[in-house]
Amino acid sequence: MTQIPASPEETFAGRTLAFAIPSRNARGRVVRLDRTLDEILGAHDYPAPVTHLLAEALVLATLIGGLLKDDASQVTMQAQTEAGAVRLLVCDYKAGALRGYVDFDEAKLAELGANPSLFALFGKGYLAITFDMADGRGRYQGIVPLEGDSLADACQSYFFQSEQVPTLIRTAVRSGKDGSLAAGMLLQHLPDGEEGRERLHARLDHPEWEHVAVMGGSLRHDELLDEALSLEAIVWRLFHEEDEVRIIAGHEVTRGCRCSKEHYEMVLAKFPEVDRAEMRDDDGIIMVDCAFCSRKFPIEA
Repeated sequence: MTQIPASPEETFAGRTLAFAIPSRNARGRVVRLDRTLDEILGAHDYPAPVTHLLAEALVLATLIGGLLKDDASQVTMQAQTEAGAVRLLVCDYKAGALRGYVDFDEAKLAELGANPSLFALFGKGYLAITFDMADGRGRYQGIVPLEGDSLADACQSYFFQSEQVPTLIRTAVRSGKDGSLAAGMLLQHLPDGEEGRERLHARLDHPEWEHVAVMGGSLRHDELLDEALSLEAIVWRLFHEEDEVRIIAGHEVTRGCRCSKEHYEMVLAKFPEVDRAEMRDDDGIIMVDCAFCSRKFPIEA
């Protein structure tokens, strides 16, 4: 493997990197978000715990979305609660376009303190990951309990329980006066090949996976957030002793809210006139508020 350093502009742009280790039947994704993350978070005045939660969720959505091979396909992550301070968290990723938002109870959140646990935020909640495939496979979804110390733990459980794919995920988030930075790495073991083949006998104690997981697990929080360390350099540090590591540049990640007046006009046109009449104000306007970017769209009758 040849180390390919990225320029500072590339490092700061918010992008993904795919890699594969053929001799270990493993694949991975690395992502770092900065300006794009600030654009998404800046649409709402989130308190610190929600900022950290959404930043991690956006990294996870990008890592999982980066596994999709068709740019027309989309992955959506949705976390809901039964009794927690966070009522709903949703993110989606499509060909580098990323968006997300959190709906939460301010009073309940204020009672939790500065660093609430995942259980404190969600209570008895669940995580749903939905893949909308553009290659004729349609839509499929997996649901797992929101258990563990982080959203990353829940995503690891999803892959092993729903897809029988041993998975290691590492994430890191930093927020300050100069903005937010978030990064992550996803590693997977595919003992029976890539997509298209049934993956049987997935084992967390498989020798190949144990080796890859140990190496990947050594990745430190500060390395993920080191803006002077390119994504290629991260992979190089972890796996430079392998016989071969294949590197594929991924998408540049941008804020991907797809709202527009035309889009909402099409959506509203599907409602019966009696329902649209109830939505209009005294001036005959239907005001649509996009939860993702906080923009408002006045739709005339």
